[in-house]
Amino acid sequence: MKKTLVILAAGIGSRYGGGVKQLEPVGPNGEIIIDYSIHDAIAAGFQKIIFIIRHDIEADFREVIGDRIEKICSPLGVEIAYAFQEITDVPAFSGNEKATGRTKPWGTGHAILACDGLIDEPFAVINADDYYGRNGYKQAAEFVSAHPNDYALIGYVLKNTLSDNGGVTRGICTVEDGKLIGINETKNIVKAMDGAEANGIRLDVESLVSMNFWCYPKEFISVLREGFPEFLKSMKDPLKDEYLLPIIADGMLKKGVEFSVLPTEDSWFGVTYKEDKAAVVESFRKLYDAGVYQTNLYADL
Repeated sequence: MKKTLVILAAGIGSRYGGGVKQLEPVGPNGEIIIDYSIHDAIAAGFQKIIFIIRHDIEADFREVIGDRIEKICSPLGVEIAYAFQEITDVPAFSGNEKATGRTKPWGTGHAILACDGLIDEPFAVINADDYYGRNGYKQAAEFVSAHPNDYALIGYVLKNTLSDNGGVTRGICTVEDGKLIGINETKNIVKAMDGAEANGIRLDVESLVSMNFWCYPKEFISVLREGFPEFLKSMKDPLKDEYLLPIIADGMLKKGVEFSVLPTEDSWFGVTYKEDKAAVVESFRKLYDAGVYQTNLYADL
């Protein structure tokens, strides 16, 4: 069964100070974070990659990553496809006029809906600007192969996902017997002297958190297709509310849908703030020094 990786690359981080942060070079030969995601996914057995982007960044995206990756993936038998998330791609519904003037994207759930018609197999989803480590891809590939009709979340330890340069938002998970019970989206999590806190409240740094690395059956597209109009009808702020994967998962949990949690000790890192880039570059240097990656990144595939 073919395994697909969907990469969410349509967003531009407002905290990054402009520019497309997904295209920032961080490796010794100008590699960007997506390069490592693709390398690790192919090594784990994924055979199809779908980039979700916007039409207005397509030219830059293809120049920096897309065209090059297609040349690398073609002899490996890995398929590359594109989906486009556009703010205008919404169904007609009562009250739609309330969103007139909206400029904010509709969120990650809406982004995956852009893949409707491109996915006919179980798939995993990641953010374009996050480095997840190799273990998560191995677990995801094994899960979608062994459980093609089930849902899962790759869980990261909170202490391994923080930034030195400001607050981050993390979905703090409640887990029992390997199953996800709930997700609490927690904003402004910062490092503290003896751990982490959010708005003055101490947090357990050993908690598992969601970094938006999900495993889904192909039927999840139908779940999104049915749920998005309901979201549009019920949103409280038509200019800002988003159809987000953690919130969607929480709603599914309340309906009795099971999500497995696959924990990993790998460290996450990414460029949330401009000041993060130097640390990310240094982190990749250490991975090369440790032999995790070769100078010619894709040579071992």
